[in-house]
Amino acid sequence: MMKNQPQGRLPGDLEQQDLTIASHVPGVELFLRNKRLKVRTAGRGSVLLVHGATFSSVSLFDVDVGTGSFMDMLAQKGFDVWALDIRGYGGSSRLPVMSQAPSTSEPLVPAIEAVDDVSAAMAHIRKIRAVDRVALMGMSWGGSIAGIFASRHPETLSHLVLIAPLWLSAHPLRIDSSAPIMTHRLVDVNAYEAGWLSPVPEDRRESVLPAGWFERWSEMTEATDADAPAGKVRAPSGAVADVRRYWTAGKPLYDPASITAPVLMVRGEWDIDVTREMAGDLFDRLTQAQAKTWIEIAEATHMILMERPREVVTDAIATFLKD
Repeated sequence: MMKNQPQGRLPGDLEQQDLTIASHVPGVELFLRNKRLKVRTAGRGSVLLVHGATFSSVSLFDVDVGTGSFMDMLAQKGFDVWALDIRGYGGSSRLPVMSQAPSTSEPLVPAIEAVDDVSAAMAHIRKIRAVDRVALMGMSWGGSIAGIFASRHPETLSHLVLIAPLWLSAHPLRIDSSAPIMTHRLVDVNAYEAGWLSPVPEDRRESVLPAGWFERWSEMTEATDADAPAGKVRAPSGAVADVRRYWTAGKPLYDPASITAPVLMVRGEWDIDVTREMAGDLFDRLTQAQAKTWIEIAEATHMILMERPREVVTDAIATFLKD
C-alpha cells in the first residue's frame, strides 16, 4: 500500500500523480511522483530524479518554497518530471528491520541494490510514455546510483545529470562518523540546519537559505516518514557503507569511462561533502561521454536544490536536456 507523501502547493499549470510500482524484490513497492504541464510542450522528454543518502525525493526535490519546488520549476519548463524513492525511503516500502532499533547487522540498501529500483522506475517510465530513452538525474549518493545505471544501460539513457555526485575521496566524508555502521539511521531533522549551513559565511546564510525555507523543508521532511519518532526520519545505512567501503577506500563503484550519454555535472561552491578535487577527478574520467559539461554554482552548498541558486541550476538542466 502506498504511504502518503506530503503535498505542497501545486501550481495551476501543472498536474501531479503519485503512484507505486513493483520493484524487482517480491513485496517491495516503489513510490514515484510525476509532475508535468497540463498543456504539453513538444520536444521535452521525461527525466527521473534520484535522491541522496539521507532524505527522500519529496524532501530534496518537491518542497514548495519561493516560486515553487525544484520539481515544479523543471516541469514548468515542459519536462515530464518523475521522482523516485529508493526502497527504505519516503513512500517506498520500508524494510521490516527498520521498524526496530538500528542494529549492527548488514547496512541496508547500498547503491549496488538501489540501482535495481532505478531500473524498475526507468522501465515503467519508458513503457508508460512509449519512449526508448529517459534522462536520469542523481543527487549526491543518488549520483552513485545514476552512475552505476548509466554505465550498465546506455541504450535507455538520453542524458545524465549529476548534482554534487559522490566520488573518490582521499579524506573522510561527513556522512561517515567512523562509528560502527548500523542497519539504518535515525536522523534528527531540525538538527540538520547547523551542518547544512556550516560552510556558509555568517553574513551570507540568509541569502543562501531565505527565512522560512528551512522550516518548510523540515516540516515536509518529517512528514515523509510518519512512523518515525517525532522530529526524526529513518534512512538506510547502505550509503554510509558505500562511502567507507568504496569512496574513501579508493574503489569506484562504477567506471565513468563506460558512460556514453551526454553528462552535466553541477556542484556548489561551498559544498564540503563533494569537494572540487572529487568532482574534477570524476569529470576527467568521463572520457567516452558524447558531451560533458561541469558547472560550478557560486554561493551554494551540497543542498543546492533547496537553496536560492536552484533557479540557476534548473535553467542549466533545462538547457542541457533540450540539446
